[in-house]
Amino acid sequence: MDLKKFIVDIPNFPEPGVIFRDITPLLNNALAFKTVIKQLAAYAVAQKATVIIAPEARGFLFGPAVSFATNLRFIPVRKAGKLSRAVIDVKYSYEYAANQLEIHAGDLQPNDRVLIVDDVLASGGTARAMCQLVKQEQAKIAGLAFVIDLTYLNGKKDLDSYPIKTLIEY
Repeated sequence: MDLKKFIVDIPNFPEPGVIFRDITPLLNNALAFKTVIKQLAAYAVAQKATVIIAPEARGFLFGPAVSFATNLRFIPVRKAGKLSRAVIDVKYSYEYAANQLEIHAGDLQPNDRVLIVDDVLASGGTARAMCQLVKQEQAKIAGLAFVIDLTYLNGKKDLDSYPIKTLIEY
């Protein structure tokens, strides 16, 4: 299935000169969404992942579904101040701003093999931050999986030591 036909280009969003890749048509097509989850789940199994993590907001659209499809744990990665228990955190920058990501302290264990799932790999800031969170908890990165890779932003830079799976490239 050509998944790219379910992505809509929105010019000049969120700022002039940017082409936003809208994934909502893919979510609105059950077969396309199921295809994405099957491919990401197959990658999780191939990488021998034991836990899935994904960042809010749009990573939450794919990460829990992959977790469900593979019967693996899911750990949410949230923006600052959204988690109720003790956290570990990392500050990071991406295309448009800077932010901070957090996970509950102790949710990842040193023997965990973590698959990071997100909708888009752009500049790689969010992915690098999640890798830092995994390392802080002394877990292992099994791989990274993205629905879309915006290759022209070189997001794989500094991530090339990890296995990476992308389904659609621009």
